[in-house]
Amino acid sequence: MRIAPPALAACFAALSIGCAHAPGYPPAPVPRPTAVTDFVTLYNQNCAACHGANGHSGPAIDLANPEYQALVDDATLRKWISNGMPGTEMPAFAQSAGGMLTDAQVSALIAGMRQAWSRPNAFSGASPPPYSQSSAGDLTRGQQTYTARCASCHQSPHQDITSPNYLALVGDQALRSIIIAGRPDIGQPDWRLQPSSRSNSGPAPGGDLAAPPLSAADVANIVAYLGSLRSTSQQAQSVNHPPAPGPATSTPTGR
Repeated sequence: MRIAPPALAACFAALSIGCAHAPGYPPAPVPRPTAVTDFVTLYNQNCAACHGANGHSGPAIDLANPEYQALVDDATLRKWISNGMPGTEMPAFAQSAGGMLTDAQVSALIAGMRQAWSRPNAFSGASPPPYSQSSAGDLTRGQQTYTARCASCHQSPHQDITSPNYLALVGDQALRSIIIAGRPDIGQPDWRLQPSSRSNSGPAPGGDLAAPPLSAADVANIVAYLGSLRSTSQQAQSVNHPPAPGPATSTPTGR
């Protein structure tokens, strides 16, 4: 039996379509995970769970805050993304530190954050305290400043930043960044302790909008005070719940 040319052409077309969509033959090649450099894809896969969709309203720091983007430089962002942040739940993402991201992907995340969330003159001409803490800080003055300028807005249990549970999850640098840049996504003002124009926060802590901004020393002292609470709670926990003794071992001497 002879098959007419049009029917034969239709058979070949059906076969070619079937092969193109057969298992193991996707219609378009799937890029290797290390080849993905799209910022939105990388952010959603690696960052959004902690820092929130679109960079805000997550449990971790508000990356979409222009003040935070102005405060931290590229080298520091690379350090935290690549190696993680001590004292926090921020893990290392770079392959060189055991993570999954290449150097090019870390660079794509930094460039994408800058393009999406940086704003010129983010501090409206004001000079914030420096990002890094250069002094140890004074615990007594830190407690006094915290009580006078911060405590009135941190009295409820879900806002108590003196809680051991909270302090166990946030390191000193993260505390310092939040004090300086604020978190407009949750109504936390910046170091000027006045409501941000980007948030729906209420009056500044203490209710005194005429109070001066926190100085660099004030920020260092508050961080030192909060850090001392973390240390005190950890010491108390180790006393009340000492580690279980391990099996007896013989230790060589003279070494």
